[in-house]
Amino acid sequence: MNLCMITPPETTCCFTGHREISREAIGAGLVDKLDAAVAALYDDGMRTFRCGGALGFDTLSAISIIRFRAAHSDTRLVLVLPCRDQDAGWSERARERYGRILNAADEVVYIGNEYKKGIMLERDRCLVDGCSACVAYLKSDKSRSGTGYTVKYAKRSGLRMIYIE
Repeated sequence: MNLCMITPPETTCCFTGHREISREAIGAGLVDKLDAAVAALYDDGMRTFRCGGALGFDTLSAISIIRFRAAHSDTRLVLVLPCRDQDAGWSERARERYGRILNAADEVVYIGNEYKKGIMLERDRCLVDGCSACVAYLKSDKSRSGTGYTVKYAKRSGLRMIYIE
């Protein structure tokens, strides 16, 4: 069985975005837009929300889903992670936040046990496979990034795209 396709696609969506988010983006309501996207997806029938667990947008997305789930117990947070040591090299504060998110997740899928070449792209494909929608935070000047790759893959896979700016 493909671990990336274990929930019905019509009720599953994923989130992808940049690791670095400016203070201006936060100040311009990025978190409120993300919260609104989660609520709208839920209203459209989404119940399983997948995040990649990285710093930045993945972290914001997971926190938004956890907050939303407090009032909607049928909401599931699934973390699709490249490897078990993804947080190696992160600051202590980021690792603590990551630990709280891991503990709050309903399910954690690891692509591998340790980092290896290509594992991030594998994670990105797994994040998308089996979903019907993708929420993306993609800056136009970063289209050649991992997020850019994931967005292109999601579009090629026929997912409904929701862009947060």
